[in-house]
Amino acid sequence: MENIIKHITHADEESLELINSILPSAVIFTVDRERRITYWSESAEKILGFSTNDLLGENCLTGNRCNQCMAGCGMSENILIEGFPIALHHKDGHLINFKKYAHAYLDENNNFNGGIEILIPEQSIHSQHAGIHQNKEYAFHNIISSDPAMLDIFKIVKNVAETDVNVLVRGESGSGKELIARAIHNESPRSTKPFIAINCASLSSNLLESELFGHVKGAFTDAIRDHTGIIQQAEGGTLFLDEVAELSMPLQAKLLRVLQERVFTPLGSEKIIRADIRLLAATHQSLRNLVHEGRFREDLMYRLRVVPLFIPPLRERKSDIKLLLEHFINEFGKTSTRQIKDVHPDAMRLLLNYEWPGNVRELKNVIEYANAVSREKILKVNDLPPEFLEQGNIKNNTRLDFKSDTERKKIKQVLQECDGNLDLTANLLGISRTTLWRKRKSIRSNDNQYLNLFDIGFYLAICPFIELKNKYLLNNSLISGLDNNDRR
Repeated sequence: MENIIKHITHADEESLELINSILPSAVIFTVDRERRITYWSESAEKILGFSTNDLLGENCLTGNRCNQCMAGCGMSENILIEGFPIALHHKDGHLINFKKYAHAYLDENNNFNGGIEILIPEQSIHSQHAGIHQNKEYAFHNIISSDPAMLDIFKIVKNVAETDVNVLVRGESGSGKELIARAIHNESPRSTKPFIAINCASLSSNLLESELFGHVKGAFTDAIRDHTGIIQQAEGGTLFLDEVAELSMPLQAKLLRVLQERVFTPLGSEKIIRADIRLLAATHQSLRNLVHEGRFREDLMYRLRVVPLFIPPLRERKSDIKLLLEHFINEFGKTSTRQIKDVHPDAMRLLLNYEWPGNVRELKNVIEYANAVSREKILKVNDLPPEFLEQGNIKNNTRLDFKSDTERKKIKQVLQECDGNLDLTANLLGISRTTLWRKRKSIRSNDNQYLNLFDIGFYLAICPFIELKNKYLLNNSLISGLDNNDRR
């Protein structure tokens, strides 16, 4: 256990400056087992007036002068403190109100062995909560995500938008393919020109050909007037072909001509029209497989997928579920008389365990359903669609059997799946976050990686209203000793 404590202390030292940079308006400090201050942030100096030289090695009450702390150390008694209101004295004597977030470290005998406190001034909290949606740093052209894979996609979108290359977006239904296409258009030099989208699976081959290329009067029986196709309508802008795999072989040949020669001919006309468009396409199918089956032209596939983008399904980025819930609750709250304030833990557990075959679109529908069927401020299990209520075995299968020999493996597995996020881990396991922390006691010193993931999770979860990016902490190697699997 001594090695673990030493390792955690080292991790804290390397992480403190990062936390300080992420929370520049917070008082951040650490104490040892004697409650002597071992770290005092620069922001703490500015907010409370005490310098580092004033306090290092001194009892924390010297800097805090907190009435609640004088009555007893809440951190050593409660282990984990989240959002407890306290009032501290500035060096000149005036009071400042804070929300206190703290975590204590325990030794092998469960005795207090130091800890970390993060104090958020009330004014900072109010500014963080200005507006219902607090995660704007994770909003990219109306796409809400903090998932590392999605953040990588956002970077690629910005890069490819500067060029005119064709992009093929691959993803399941409801995952946000059109939103990605719109983001590329909005980031590009063509953003002031039209963005036109069409679903290739929604029309018959003949109607789709007319919609794409247009026609002249008399081109076919019902062509009673000239019609401008969407390729021409998108002149100078972007044309997005959703479900491009549904194109018939003749239409694929005509589309290939547009991409190769940048020209097309309307139905029934001999006039050749130039096409100045950027083409984006999307599909939920593998074009390579369709090529092997003889259902899609190989040359067109290569033209379309100069840059392929793969959107992960929602079930593979469950850390986004909470962000999306907040976003959609906020959106529906603007137009509904019902204001959902929170999600009941049992309902959240079902939402986190659900496989989401309809992806983000289905999640949006769930919130819309909840707004329609209930008038409570807390979203409960009974407010969810019937398919959730049919999953009665989820709760039992997910909750931990703490008497089981597989407890440690189960905790570690779920924690890794959640990238160290304690909120998601506790919800999936069906326990409180405090209980999750207390389970550390049973872990032996040879399982350093498990505890390291918990330490990362603490910094991600200690201030619920500030979303810290999981991958950011992992990629910057704040915690030594993690193997590649833990750094995913």
